[in-house]
Amino acid sequence: MDYQKAAHAFQEYLKKYDQTNDKIRLKIVHTYGVVDKAREVCRRMNLNQEDTSLAEIIALLHDIGRFEQLKRFNSFEPTTMNHAAYGVQILFEEGMIRRFVKEDSYDDIIRTAVAKHSDFILEGISDPRTLFHARLIRDADKLDNFRVKLEDALPTFMGMEGEEIGALKISPKVYDTIFQDSTILSSDRVTKMDYWVSYIVHVFDLNFRESMDIVEENNYVSRLVKRIPYSDPDTAAQMPVIQRHIEKYVREFKGV
Repeated sequence: MDYQKAAHAFQEYLKKYDQTNDKIRLKIVHTYGVVDKAREVCRRMNLNQEDTSLAEIIALLHDIGRFEQLKRFNSFEPTTMNHAAYGVQILFEEGMIRRFVKEDSYDDIIRTAVAKHSDFILEGISDPRTLFHARLIRDADKLDNFRVKLEDALPTFMGMEGEEIGALKISPKVYDTIFQDSTILSSDRVTKMDYWVSYIVHVFDLNFRESMDIVEENNYVSRLVKRIPYSDPDTAAQMPVIQRHIEKYVREFKGV
């Protein structure tokens, strides 16, 4: 495996998309951010070079279906397209994987990791190496998504400014789910505040202590909570409670 060759092929693939589009640009930066996070988790685990390279390539390809989704629908909403399934389609059913990886011996691991990286619950994997890489890409994806939610313009991925978001309420079902240490189903999100807290509680889906260490070192939970000014009185009262609960979970998390 050669990550540099795969990255060059990825740049060639991106030429068919409008890289001046804010959403496209966000996803390009995110892709390389996920590669960096995967590489960092591998480093902290002292993982061998072969599995590190495999993790980097999975990270490079995990969101390849997003670009067509944005080109067709200009939306990240899962109702417009299953971007993970589309990624598997173009990589494996249409044969594009050979542009990135010459060997076919890693195909099953890459296919499964890409297909399941955005599943609500990771399940149905019996092979230990495949399960490891499926967990790793999910962690790396979420770690960089914390950065995205802190750095990128809120209207690009939320559709409104922070002041508008903070004037909204958290739905009761979403609020209760947080205290079950669970991520939020897309179908349960009603308000944009529901969306916002659903991004923060992605910490509940992290698998490795090394990933959680990155969350702690970057103070992601507190910084995400503080990004929005909460003018709704109920939301303003609830967010510190949510923050304390999540930060306790982060401190005590042992890893899978």
